[in-house]
This record gives sequence, C-alpha cells and structure tokens, in this order.
Amino acid sequence: MMRMGVDLGGTKIELVALSEAGKELFRKRIPTPREYKATLDAIEALVNEAESTLGQKGTVGVGIPGVISPFSGLVKNANSTWINGHPLDLDLGARLEREVRVANDANCFAVSEAVDGAAAGKGLVFGVIIGTGCGGGIAINGKVHGGGNGIGGEWGHNPLPWMTPDEFNSTECFCGNKDCIETFISGTGFVRDYKAAGGDAPSGIEIARRMEQGEALATAAFERYIDRLARSLAHMINMLDPDIIVLGGGVSNIEAIYPRLPEALSKYVLGGECRTPVVQNMYGGSSGVRGAAWLW
Repeated sequence: MMRMGVDLGGTKIELVALSEAGKELFRKRIPTPREYKATLDAIEALVNEAESTLGQKGTVGVGIPGVISPFSGLVKNANSTWINGHPLDLDLGARLEREVRVANDANCFAVSEAVDGAAAGKGLVFGVIIGTGCGGGIAINGKVHGGGNGIGGEWGHNPLPWMTPDEFNSTECFCGNKDCIETFISGTGFVRDYKAAGGDAPSGIEIARRMEQGEALATAAFERYIDRLARSLAHMINMLDPDIIVLGGGVSNIEAIYPRLPEALSKYVLGGECRTPVVQNMYGGSSGVRGAAWLW
C-alpha cells in the first residue's frame, strides 16, 4: 500500500507519497495557514490531490513540531501554537475516513534515517535535529519510541551537562528553564556565543567558514561548540547507548564536526572510550516527511 507522510511545519506543509519500497511517487509543498481549521483543510486537500493524481489510496502519517499528549489526546508543546489543544489525529482521521498517525517531527526524522537512511539496519537510533532550535528523536527497530509521556528523545530541554561556572545560569530557554542544551548547541546558540565573544555572523555555517580561513574568534567559538555538543551527546550515550547518532538540521552540514566529535565524546562518556558513530543524515530536509510516511 502507498504511504503518505505530511510534515506540518510553522511555515510550510509538505506531503510525500512513497511506494512500499520507499520510492517517491508524489510530492507537494504549500504555505502553512496559521489557523487550525485552515490547516486541516490544507492537509485534507493535499491527501486528496495525491490520491487523485496517483489513482490509489494510502496510509497517512503526520510529523508535527510538538506531540499528542497520551493523557488528554491533545497536541502540546508545538511551536506552531494554533494546533496546540486540539486532537489533530482524530480530526484529520474523521475528515480522511481512516486512522491518522501523528508523531513529533524529530522522531519522524529518526524513523526515516533508521528505515532507509544513514542509520539503515541499526536497532537503536538517536536522531538529532540542530537548526534554529534542537530536538531529538528515538527509533527502535525502525519504530518511534515516544515514551509514556509522549516526550521520548526531548533531551534538548535537559540542562547542558558538566557546566562550567561561566555557563551556569547564563541562558534562558523558551520552555521556561535556564541553560537547556538547546540554548547552547542549536544554530541560534552557536551564533549567540560567537557574537558574545565579539564576532558577527548570521549562521553556524558562516562561523565554520571563517574558522577554515583561520579567524581566531571563529576557531575558539567552534572549539566551545564541539565541546558542548560532545557533552550533550555523551549524556545521551551514557543513558541510552544508541547504535548510531544521526545529525540533521542546518548545523549538521558543517563538515568539520564529524572528524572532531569522536575524540571529544571519549572525554565525557563513562569509561573514557566511545565508538558510537555520529553521522550526517541521508535525506536532509526530506527526512522528516519521509519518516511521517514510515509511521505506517
């Protein structure tokens, strides 16, 4: 059966239809209406268009920047705030006359890379999206591990591990806490740290480029970034010990991360040794929408 995945983001909604073998059959992207009913209308129209074009029906999975509470059945924690407090899966299911599976977008990313991406064949996959913010998702044997509270993998809102005195109580996170991992290792956090040291760059990619050109400020900022990323991932390795870690989001495109990270991880992982592969994703910006399709 054909599988359809929907990536519901703050600025765009994307639908992809995959064959049983994972071949892409249909793809379309539209702007996100910033209102709940209009969002339902848009997803329903995309599904109908895909099925009409392809002449077949399929399953539907949706990735969202939040989760559905296992207690209330309502969306929570979504930065696309207009979907919070609504039973998105049930409302879409009623319109489309079938069960609709909804999962956090970082979990969809992890599933995509676990099924047929950079982590194919690995049993326990930790997927990390590092962009404007940062999020984590867990896939076990190609299936989402959402957890009893629906927040499995949300390690970005734990405190940065092994903080130095100058790091402690130094950042504020949108979640209401201070010193979250997200505030340090997101692309936003990387740029903030560089600017605080006297630099001026619009992105982590640009900081990395300046480092490669020999700029001292950029080099120092990158050293701090790698150390913080290593501490953050070591924390997860100490708890979960995944078979592989896959990085996604804009920061994952900084190639200098991958040769540097293994040595840095070994400094913090219990026992002083670590061979957990940390790799770049295979599907880039398409990984989340593919993972939503693979929820079935």
